[in-house]
Amino acid sequence: MIFAEIKYDDHYEDFHVPLLKYVRNNFKHVDSGLQSDSWIWVYEEGNKVAIDTFSSVNHQIKSDKQDNPLIQKVISILQKKYNVIVYSEPELEYHEE
Repeated sequence: MIFAEIKYDDHYEDFHVPLLKYVRNNFKHVDSGLQSDSWIWVYEEGNKVAIDTFSSVNHQIKSDKQDNPLIQKVISILQKKYNVIVYSEPELEYHEE
């Protein structure tokens, strides 16, 4: 499910490194990659949130679970630095429909 999207003018490949650095400064457990798409996975207390470009040209904040408490934490931290558009209702990804 997609909960929010970060709006920016740069190409996602150029945005990946500064975003990753910011996320790593705020969370201890982070995995990432950049190959055809950008992806950053944040882990905390058994929860996972993805920040990726798999279904958009901009980074989206996603989770497999709607009741994941880490979603709001990630969104709140990202909002301190970036223009984050939070959806009123989570949107399903194409593979979830």
